[in-house]
Amino acid sequence: MDAEKVLANSLYVSEPNPFMFGNPSNKPDEHWTNKNWLKSRFHFSFAEYSDPRNSSFGVLRVLNDDLVQPSRGFGKHPHSDMEIVTYIVDGELTHQDSTGNKESLPRGSVQYMTAGTGVHHSESNESGDTPVRFIQMWINPDRRGLPVNYGSLMGDKSARRNQWQHLVSDMKSSYKTPIKIHQDVNIQVAELEPEQTVTLGLGRDRQAYLLMIESSGAEISQSNGKKMELATHDAAKLYGPDKIEIKAPRAGKAHVLVVEMKKQ
Repeated sequence: MDAEKVLANSLYVSEPNPFMFGNPSNKPDEHWTNKNWLKSRFHFSFAEYSDPRNSSFGVLRVLNDDLVQPSRGFGKHPHSDMEIVTYIVDGELTHQDSTGNKESLPRGSVQYMTAGTGVHHSESNESGDTPVRFIQMWINPDRRGLPVNYGSLMGDKSARRNQWQHLVSDMKSSYKTPIKIHQDVNIQVAELEPEQTVTLGLGRDRQAYLLMIESSGAEISQSNGKKMELATHDAAKLYGPDKIEIKAPRAGKAHVLVVEMKKQ
């Protein structure tokens, strides 16, 4: 099956009223990079965006690309029966939850949570002058009613420089990843320097959602010779069996994230 390109301009962009998450009224200043406190790009149906033809990709229920302005955030809100993985792209994200956890993590770091039987948490940008961008993924767990769990991983650029950093795998798998969740999913990230490459192998029964976090235009090549170019915020749906090569442009980088799973 051929890969499907998801263009950035096809994504639903949400800029909700600040009162929805307990923020003060909007007062954009010189530090803000957009007019509203939040700009979210929804890759699948979420909140006010509903499209039954685009509700998920396999067990990946949500992938939101969020940009939160300084001194703003998502106030306390509930989650249950979901595996939530958050990758910080820029700035610093602060997490606080009802089990007593609170920490702030910078670029390249990961926060993860098994919402299970139920948890309340908040996510905020406590910086007074720097926006925070993060990718939040919700993954359907392999069963309901799991014990609540929270953890994190500090970013390490050397671990993802010109190679895959395997961040997340299934609790039941033999992969030695720093993060384990309750679903047959692998999450990897790479930050490629100019003209550097990584390859992604997909078995016959596997599929993957690829997000180009940052790039002026990276080349994605399939084993059948077909190619596509992905720039910042673009994505692709990939299907096995295939061997995909991702190559950074000659005059720029490619920061890429892949969520790989069983084909559905």
